[in-house]
Amino acid sequence: MAHSAMAHDMAMPGDFAEGSGTARLPGNEPMNHGLHLDLGSGDSLMLHGYVRGIFTDQTGPRGGDKLYAQSMGMAQYEHPFEGGRLLLRAMGSLEPAMRHDGYPNLFATGEVAYGQPLVDRQHPHDLFMELAARLDVEIAEGTTVFVYGGPVAEPALGPSAFMHRGSARYNPEAPITHHWFDSTHITYGVVTAGISTPKWQLEGSAFRGREPDEFRWNIEAPKLVSWSVRATFSPTRAWAFQASYGHLKSPEELHSNENENRTTVSANYDNGRGVSAMAAFSSKQRSAGRALTAWLSEVNWNVDRHNTLFGRMENVANDELFVDPRHPLHDQTFRVTKFQAGYAYRLAFADSPLRLALGGTVSAFAKPAALDPYYGNNPMGFTVFAKLSLGE
Repeated sequence: MAHSAMAHDMAMPGDFAEGSGTARLPGNEPMNHGLHLDLGSGDSLMLHGYVRGIFTDQTGPRGGDKLYAQSMGMAQYEHPFEGGRLLLRAMGSLEPAMRHDGYPNLFATGEVAYGQPLVDRQHPHDLFMELAARLDVEIAEGTTVFVYGGPVAEPALGPSAFMHRGSARYNPEAPITHHWFDSTHITYGVVTAGISTPKWQLEGSAFRGREPDEFRWNIEAPKLVSWSVRATFSPTRAWAFQASYGHLKSPEELHSNENENRTTVSANYDNGRGVSAMAAFSSKQRSAGRALTAWLSEVNWNVDRHNTLFGRMENVANDELFVDPRHPLHDQTFRVTKFQAGYAYRLAFADSPLRLALGGTVSAFAKPAALDPYYGNNPMGFTVFAKLSLGE
């Protein structure tokens, strides 16, 4: 979500951009978010979205292939007033039309389908991804206080969600570390309050810690039973650093008696000349079990007006690869690294806000030898996609 006119007036133009929820991104983030409509009297409406056709082939005994579609549409209404602004946001997806178990994604875990934990699969998004509002009020020159939230929103925990950061804009695959960094980007029930200056943002949230269930067409009952805090530092237009901590009450449906404490730190970079990157670390500590850590780095380089190179490297300690309690490797922790490289060819349609990107990715993995009988010696991932978007 591009930095708004009100924020430009009240928080020094360009120091930061707004990501998903209340997360910040570098001010140089060159995201072009779709169609902007002037409604008069300073009010505006921004429409943005995409549909992406994808084919993926994940090799090895636990792999698979699938032809599927991803989609997202959003609308943001902004009403500025003297000393503040009001934002209303709605975002949704038609991915619930996909099977509950989503698409193949080796070594990804998290959430449930058909009563079983998802392993080596990425779940689809919900129909309602965000139904939220944000109110900002200036309390001093360049300083605002804000309240954000709604029945479907994102708490102040982790970096901006992967679909909304420039370093991942063309990558068709969710990170296998998604449930370490940004799995709360669709949360049923969020209230966030904070203070924002050109360089700093401090905020705290109360929210529902439970992950969305597999029935993704509905709005689940909001509950404010979990909490988080986040600090973000934006020293220049090129950088945004965040650190956050959250206590999630009963996040997993099949382990409802377990809570989770999650810590994340991240650095986002954008040089304003086509390079966006992020590096991040996370640790999640369940009430039963040791802390599991994850590292993530990703980059997107718009080489010129048509060609883009992108990539991602992840390293994660995961104890959910074998869900059957009778399996000899059940609950054992394995550290896995995923290496992914991708390319996209971008096309614009004259002066239209429509964009088309055609591309693909190749993935390889480093893993303990104990996993070879189940994943093969050298599993790979191959994905091709076509993305039509309103904006980028």
